[in-house]
Amino acid sequence: MRPVILAIESSCDETSASVICNGKVLNNIIARQSEHHKYGGVVPELASRAHQRKIVTVVEEALASASIQKDQLDAVAFTRGPGLMGALLVGASFAKGLAWSLGIPLIDVDHMQAHILAHFIEEPKPVFPFLCLTVSGGHTQLVVVKAPFDMTIIGETQDDAVGEAFDKAAKILGLPYPGGPLIDKHATLGNANRFKFPKTDMPGLDFSFSGIKTAFMYFIRDEKLKDPLFVEKNLNDICASLQQALINMLMDRLEQASRQTGIKMIAIAGGVSANSGLRSTLAARGVALGWQTFIPAFQYCTDNAAMIAMAAHFKFLENQFADLTIAPIPNLHSMSEA
Repeated sequence: MRPVILAIESSCDETSASVICNGKVLNNIIARQSEHHKYGGVVPELASRAHQRKIVTVVEEALASASIQKDQLDAVAFTRGPGLMGALLVGASFAKGLAWSLGIPLIDVDHMQAHILAHFIEEPKPVFPFLCLTVSGGHTQLVVVKAPFDMTIIGETQDDAVGEAFDKAAKILGLPYPGGPLIDKHATLGNANRFKFPKTDMPGLDFSFSGIKTAFMYFIRDEKLKDPLFVEKNLNDICASLQQALINMLMDRLEQASRQTGIKMIAIAGGVSANSGLRSTLAARGVALGWQTFIPAFQYCTDNAAMIAMAAHFKFLENQFADLTIAPIPNLHSMSEA
């Protein structure tokens, strides 16, 4: 029954808690914030206040649904970064106070490493070494994963993350926040070959999404000058075409990275890995290229405490504990670079 760890995730706008026992995730409680919808994006101060209101209830629910008492915990884990500073502080402060009051170890977790280690929550699980494409609103990275905490970034975006490109495109189209999932929804009904958008070629294995984002903005502007109802008439095809262009940019780099490293154990992680188009394209590309592909369940793609719990489990086994003076780092970057 050991170790039993309570994990807390508060890096952005989800307040989440999870209990893991002997490497098995028992639950994954997530309280989402609706405060940001009318602003078209996450407002950091509102996110922090919402975490303060929700964190006690979320933690109590996680412990109760796992039938775990606080005195049965062996450690408390929290997201140290990257993320919004105020939001991170809420989770870190709560975790420190609880660990101190119980006299048990504190574990700090890198949010991006946790996204990758989410693959070990459920079967099937990849075998080391594997290549992981991590895609979210703030990051786009190609990572060689040799062990739970031996990760090397071999390619990353030099400007915008792919998740930001999805969300900004949705805003240009007038779709409500969060717009990325809505683009995915409309794309399933559209013709992905209807419109063409340029891709930016970067040296090596790096990405760039600022160019396609700008091209998309001007494309919509020019078409609306000719027909003010252009978006409404063509929304599904626009979304399908843009989504396919972004996915092609990701998959081309992933295929290149696989060739260069010789790794055919391929995984994706992060919020954008919930995108149905990306998931189906990876599966198809995997069959064509002889890859073994791994995609987390939907609930473990977006920000969640279960992935923090899994990372904390690995750190507990290696006695990687933090002291109570440790501080959140909004731009934490724990992985090495090639």
